[in-house]
Amino acid sequence: MADLLTMSPEGLYCARGGFHVDPWGPVPRAVLTHAHADHAREGSAAYLCAAPGLPIARHRLPGATIEAWQYGERRSVGEVQLSFHPAGHVLGSAQLRIEVDGEVWVVSGDYKRAADPTCAAFEPVRADVFLTEATFGLPVFRWEPTGSVIEDLLGWWETNREAGRASLAFCHVLGKSQRLLAELAQRTDRRVFAHGAIAGMCDVYRDAGIRLLPVDRVADTAKGRDFAGELVLAPITARGTPWMRRFGDAAIALVSGFMRVRGERRRRSVDRGFALSDHADWPALLATIRETGASRVLVTHGYAVPLAQHLRELGLVAEALETPYGRDQEEAVSEGTAR
Repeated sequence: MADLLTMSPEGLYCARGGFHVDPWGPVPRAVLTHAHADHAREGSAAYLCAAPGLPIARHRLPGATIEAWQYGERRSVGEVQLSFHPAGHVLGSAQLRIEVDGEVWVVSGDYKRAADPTCAAFEPVRADVFLTEATFGLPVFRWEPTGSVIEDLLGWWETNREAGRASLAFCHVLGKSQRLLAELAQRTDRRVFAHGAIAGMCDVYRDAGIRLLPVDRVADTAKGRDFAGELVLAPITARGTPWMRRFGDAAIALVSGFMRVRGERRRRSVDRGFALSDHADWPALLATIRETGASRVLVTHGYAVPLAQHLRELGLVAEALETPYGRDQEEAVSEGTAR
């Protein structure tokens, strides 16, 4: 039997279903794992996503034709049976289960195994072939419990407050920002300030029923307002822009899984790094691959080559799939402020 998914110039293509998965360019039909900008691009004739992610897809793809299915809902698309299953990455993120003639392929999209109050938990899905991400596919990436990271961030905020400095934390517009605000809402009732791109995405989450800490848009504050003692969330793309001048001598942090790498905080010129990620770490990647029961694994994004090599050493059939994005490019695109 020919492979259910093959690489095309536009990305992963399912010929027997007549659709592309998270295509890199415009296609007739795009099936989305989630709405980060490196997975959901404008220009396709029609889109299909998981229902919890529909508000975000509409926010990111205004005017597009978008259909949404509930998690677990199985339908025929061409010759295949297709369904969405929770990936635990961001609100509405999904794995794709594709079946034809008894053979099952599962595309993970981006996923994490840690609990997250803003989205459905990852659901292991059995597969013959599993396509996994490898954004953090090296043994060095091992996450601390979320609670301890949040407590560290709260301590950093308080220290800066006592010193009369603003605390400015760079984080993803979609997913990471809302996860931080949901976790903080369980520990404090203090309001937080945010860049407009983040605040707009928070509105989408709130409309979906997700409880977040209250957020004020920086742009709505009076000119000359003193932000000393406040926590401000911003996308990394705001760095070096005139917007940053409002905060004076602010303490700067980056919230990213890459903060687990020695020297990364210094390379990115930030005062603090908080290693909180919306992706699976090394142990979670390996555990997830085992749980699928797949005998063949295709690895994409990030550290795909070393993860595939390790899986071959474990006796699996594994190979890395090339994408147009390396680690830094993926991070920059998915952190972008567009819509």
